[in-house]
Amino acid sequence: MALEDICSFKDTPVYHKWSSSLEDTFHMTDYYSFGSRRLKNCKTTGEVPLQLFLPTLPNSASINHRPPFPAKHSVTVRRPFPLSHGTTTLGFIFQGGVIAAADTRASAGGLVACPAVHKVTPIHSHLVVTSSGSGADCMLWERILTREIRLYQLRHKRRLSIRGTAKLLSFMLHPFKGTDVCVALTLCGWDKSGPQVIYVCSDGARLQGDVISVGSGSPYAYGVLDIGLRGSLSKDEAISLAREAVFRATHRDAYSGNSVDLFHITAHGWKQREREDLKEEYYRDMERRAKIVEERKRLTEPKVPT
Repeated sequence: MALEDICSFKDTPVYHKWSSSLEDTFHMTDYYSFGSRRLKNCKTTGEVPLQLFLPTLPNSASINHRPPFPAKHSVTVRRPFPLSHGTTTLGFIFQGGVIAAADTRASAGGLVACPAVHKVTPIHSHLVVTSSGSGADCMLWERILTREIRLYQLRHKRRLSIRGTAKLLSFMLHPFKGTDVCVALTLCGWDKSGPQVIYVCSDGARLQGDVISVGSGSPYAYGVLDIGLRGSLSKDEAISLAREAVFRATHRDAYSGNSVDLFHITAHGWKQREREDLKEEYYRDMERRAKIVEERKRLTEPKVPT
């Protein structure tokens, strides 16, 4: 005690090491960055590599009658009412490259939160990502993915492949399995292996295929794509098919609607088409139906002999 008085240890702030049950989720850059750096091994007690030291006042414990950090760090805030998310996104491969399309409605239950959001986001010159789930979560992870891809390119002087990008994203999302994080991203791009369409969701799952549709309107979009999709489609036919698939989904699904964003990805990079209001597609569909009805009437009418 005398040594403490001489050295003035009582006047120095006391530091506490912060540990949390989500230690695997606070060191993204160290854990998931590619390069020469390696993850610093943690102790078996499960401490966080990223340490946070906070000073406390000498008499803070006696004033508050409790430790600076409570035993339970995570606090779950319940929403006053449940929110249902919905969307329609799709991506498919054809002979002319990859088509990525999505609607532009952000919904929160029965509320249209925003009619003009961007659900197709470019990551680099040959890769775009369609997003579905929670809007805030999707925006955050798209930015994280863009950062990691850029860091990889700066370190290795080349772009990460689409499969490697999907694997990286899956590793980053897997620690959040079982939490409220809601992210479903479809990677549509072109690399040395050719066109790629890979789906990654917030539990770390990865699925690769020639056609992938995600969201509450995906069953309706799949119905159109299964009928009209074939490898020999031309560019205009593929664009028309994607636009019609999104239109059919928004016509039946209340959580999807407003406009459609469409990207075409080839070996030369992605190209975005101008955003188109789905009302125009609705009117075009009504004209096509009217023409079909008129043609049927003309064919079924009895011919009057002259």
